[in-house]
Amino acid sequence: MSSFRTTWPYEKMMKDIYIQQCPYCKTENILTSLKEEDLDQAKEGIKTHLIMPCCHSKMTILRADEDYFWTTEQLR
Repeated sequence: MSSFRTTWPYEKMMKDIYIQQCPYCKTENILTSLKEEDLDQAKEGIKTHLIMPCCHSKMTILRADEDYFWTTEQLR
């Protein structure tokens, strides 16, 4: 089981996926470029990359559940 320190919360509103705060630059209320198909793949355990639109940092998502992205790096 992965550590909770490698997770980051997200929210889905309609077809948009938001992150409340960027783990890299601390910008708030970020609309990500992830599509529903990308999120579905992450939920299936397919590695997915997310480039943060605020600072262009790259988050590698190993898997996702209904509330969190499980990543390759410690974000907390």
